[in-house]
Amino acid sequence: MSKFIFLLAIALIANACGNAARPVASNAPAAGNGTPERSETAIAHGPKEQVPGGDNSGAKSKWSQGGEPIDTAAFDAEIAKAEKASAGKTDAASKKSVSDAYLKRADALTQARQYASALGDYRRALKADPSNAEAKQWIEQITSIYDSMNKEAPPEGQEPQPLPFKKGN
Repeated sequence: MSKFIFLLAIALIANACGNAARPVASNAPAAGNGTPERSETAIAHGPKEQVPGGDNSGAKSKWSQGGEPIDTAAFDAEIAKAEKASAGKTDAASKKSVSDAYLKRADALTQARQYASALGDYRRALKADPSNAEAKQWIEQITSIYDSMNKEAPPEGQEPQPLPFKKGN
């Protein structure tokens, strides 16, 4: 009986070895064209760990504007209306109105992946209403994302305008 178990174990091991993973590509010439296939690995090896989206020098690269152009005309009009209505006023309601208008456009810009422009609107929303927790949270989140990509966030006041939108986009 022990010989049977031993032979069964050997047969299973031999069968398992025959089913081992095989390389997909080899350096042998491909059938028919005489050129060798190029074998590549999925993992690149290097002397130091690579930081996604940046270099490893420690210096942050400059931010860049990206995303999809969107029509911000309705948001722009709402911001202008709120700023005009609150001009010269110091009450909390008018400041909140301005903050909410900027927040709406910032949310739309965030959805369009225009993070640099959205950051400026979130900052303006927070400046108009320092108690705006949503604006503060988005500022922290966007700047954290820039940090994780080893990029500088646009300095306050130097954020770009939303990407230009052309009818038919």
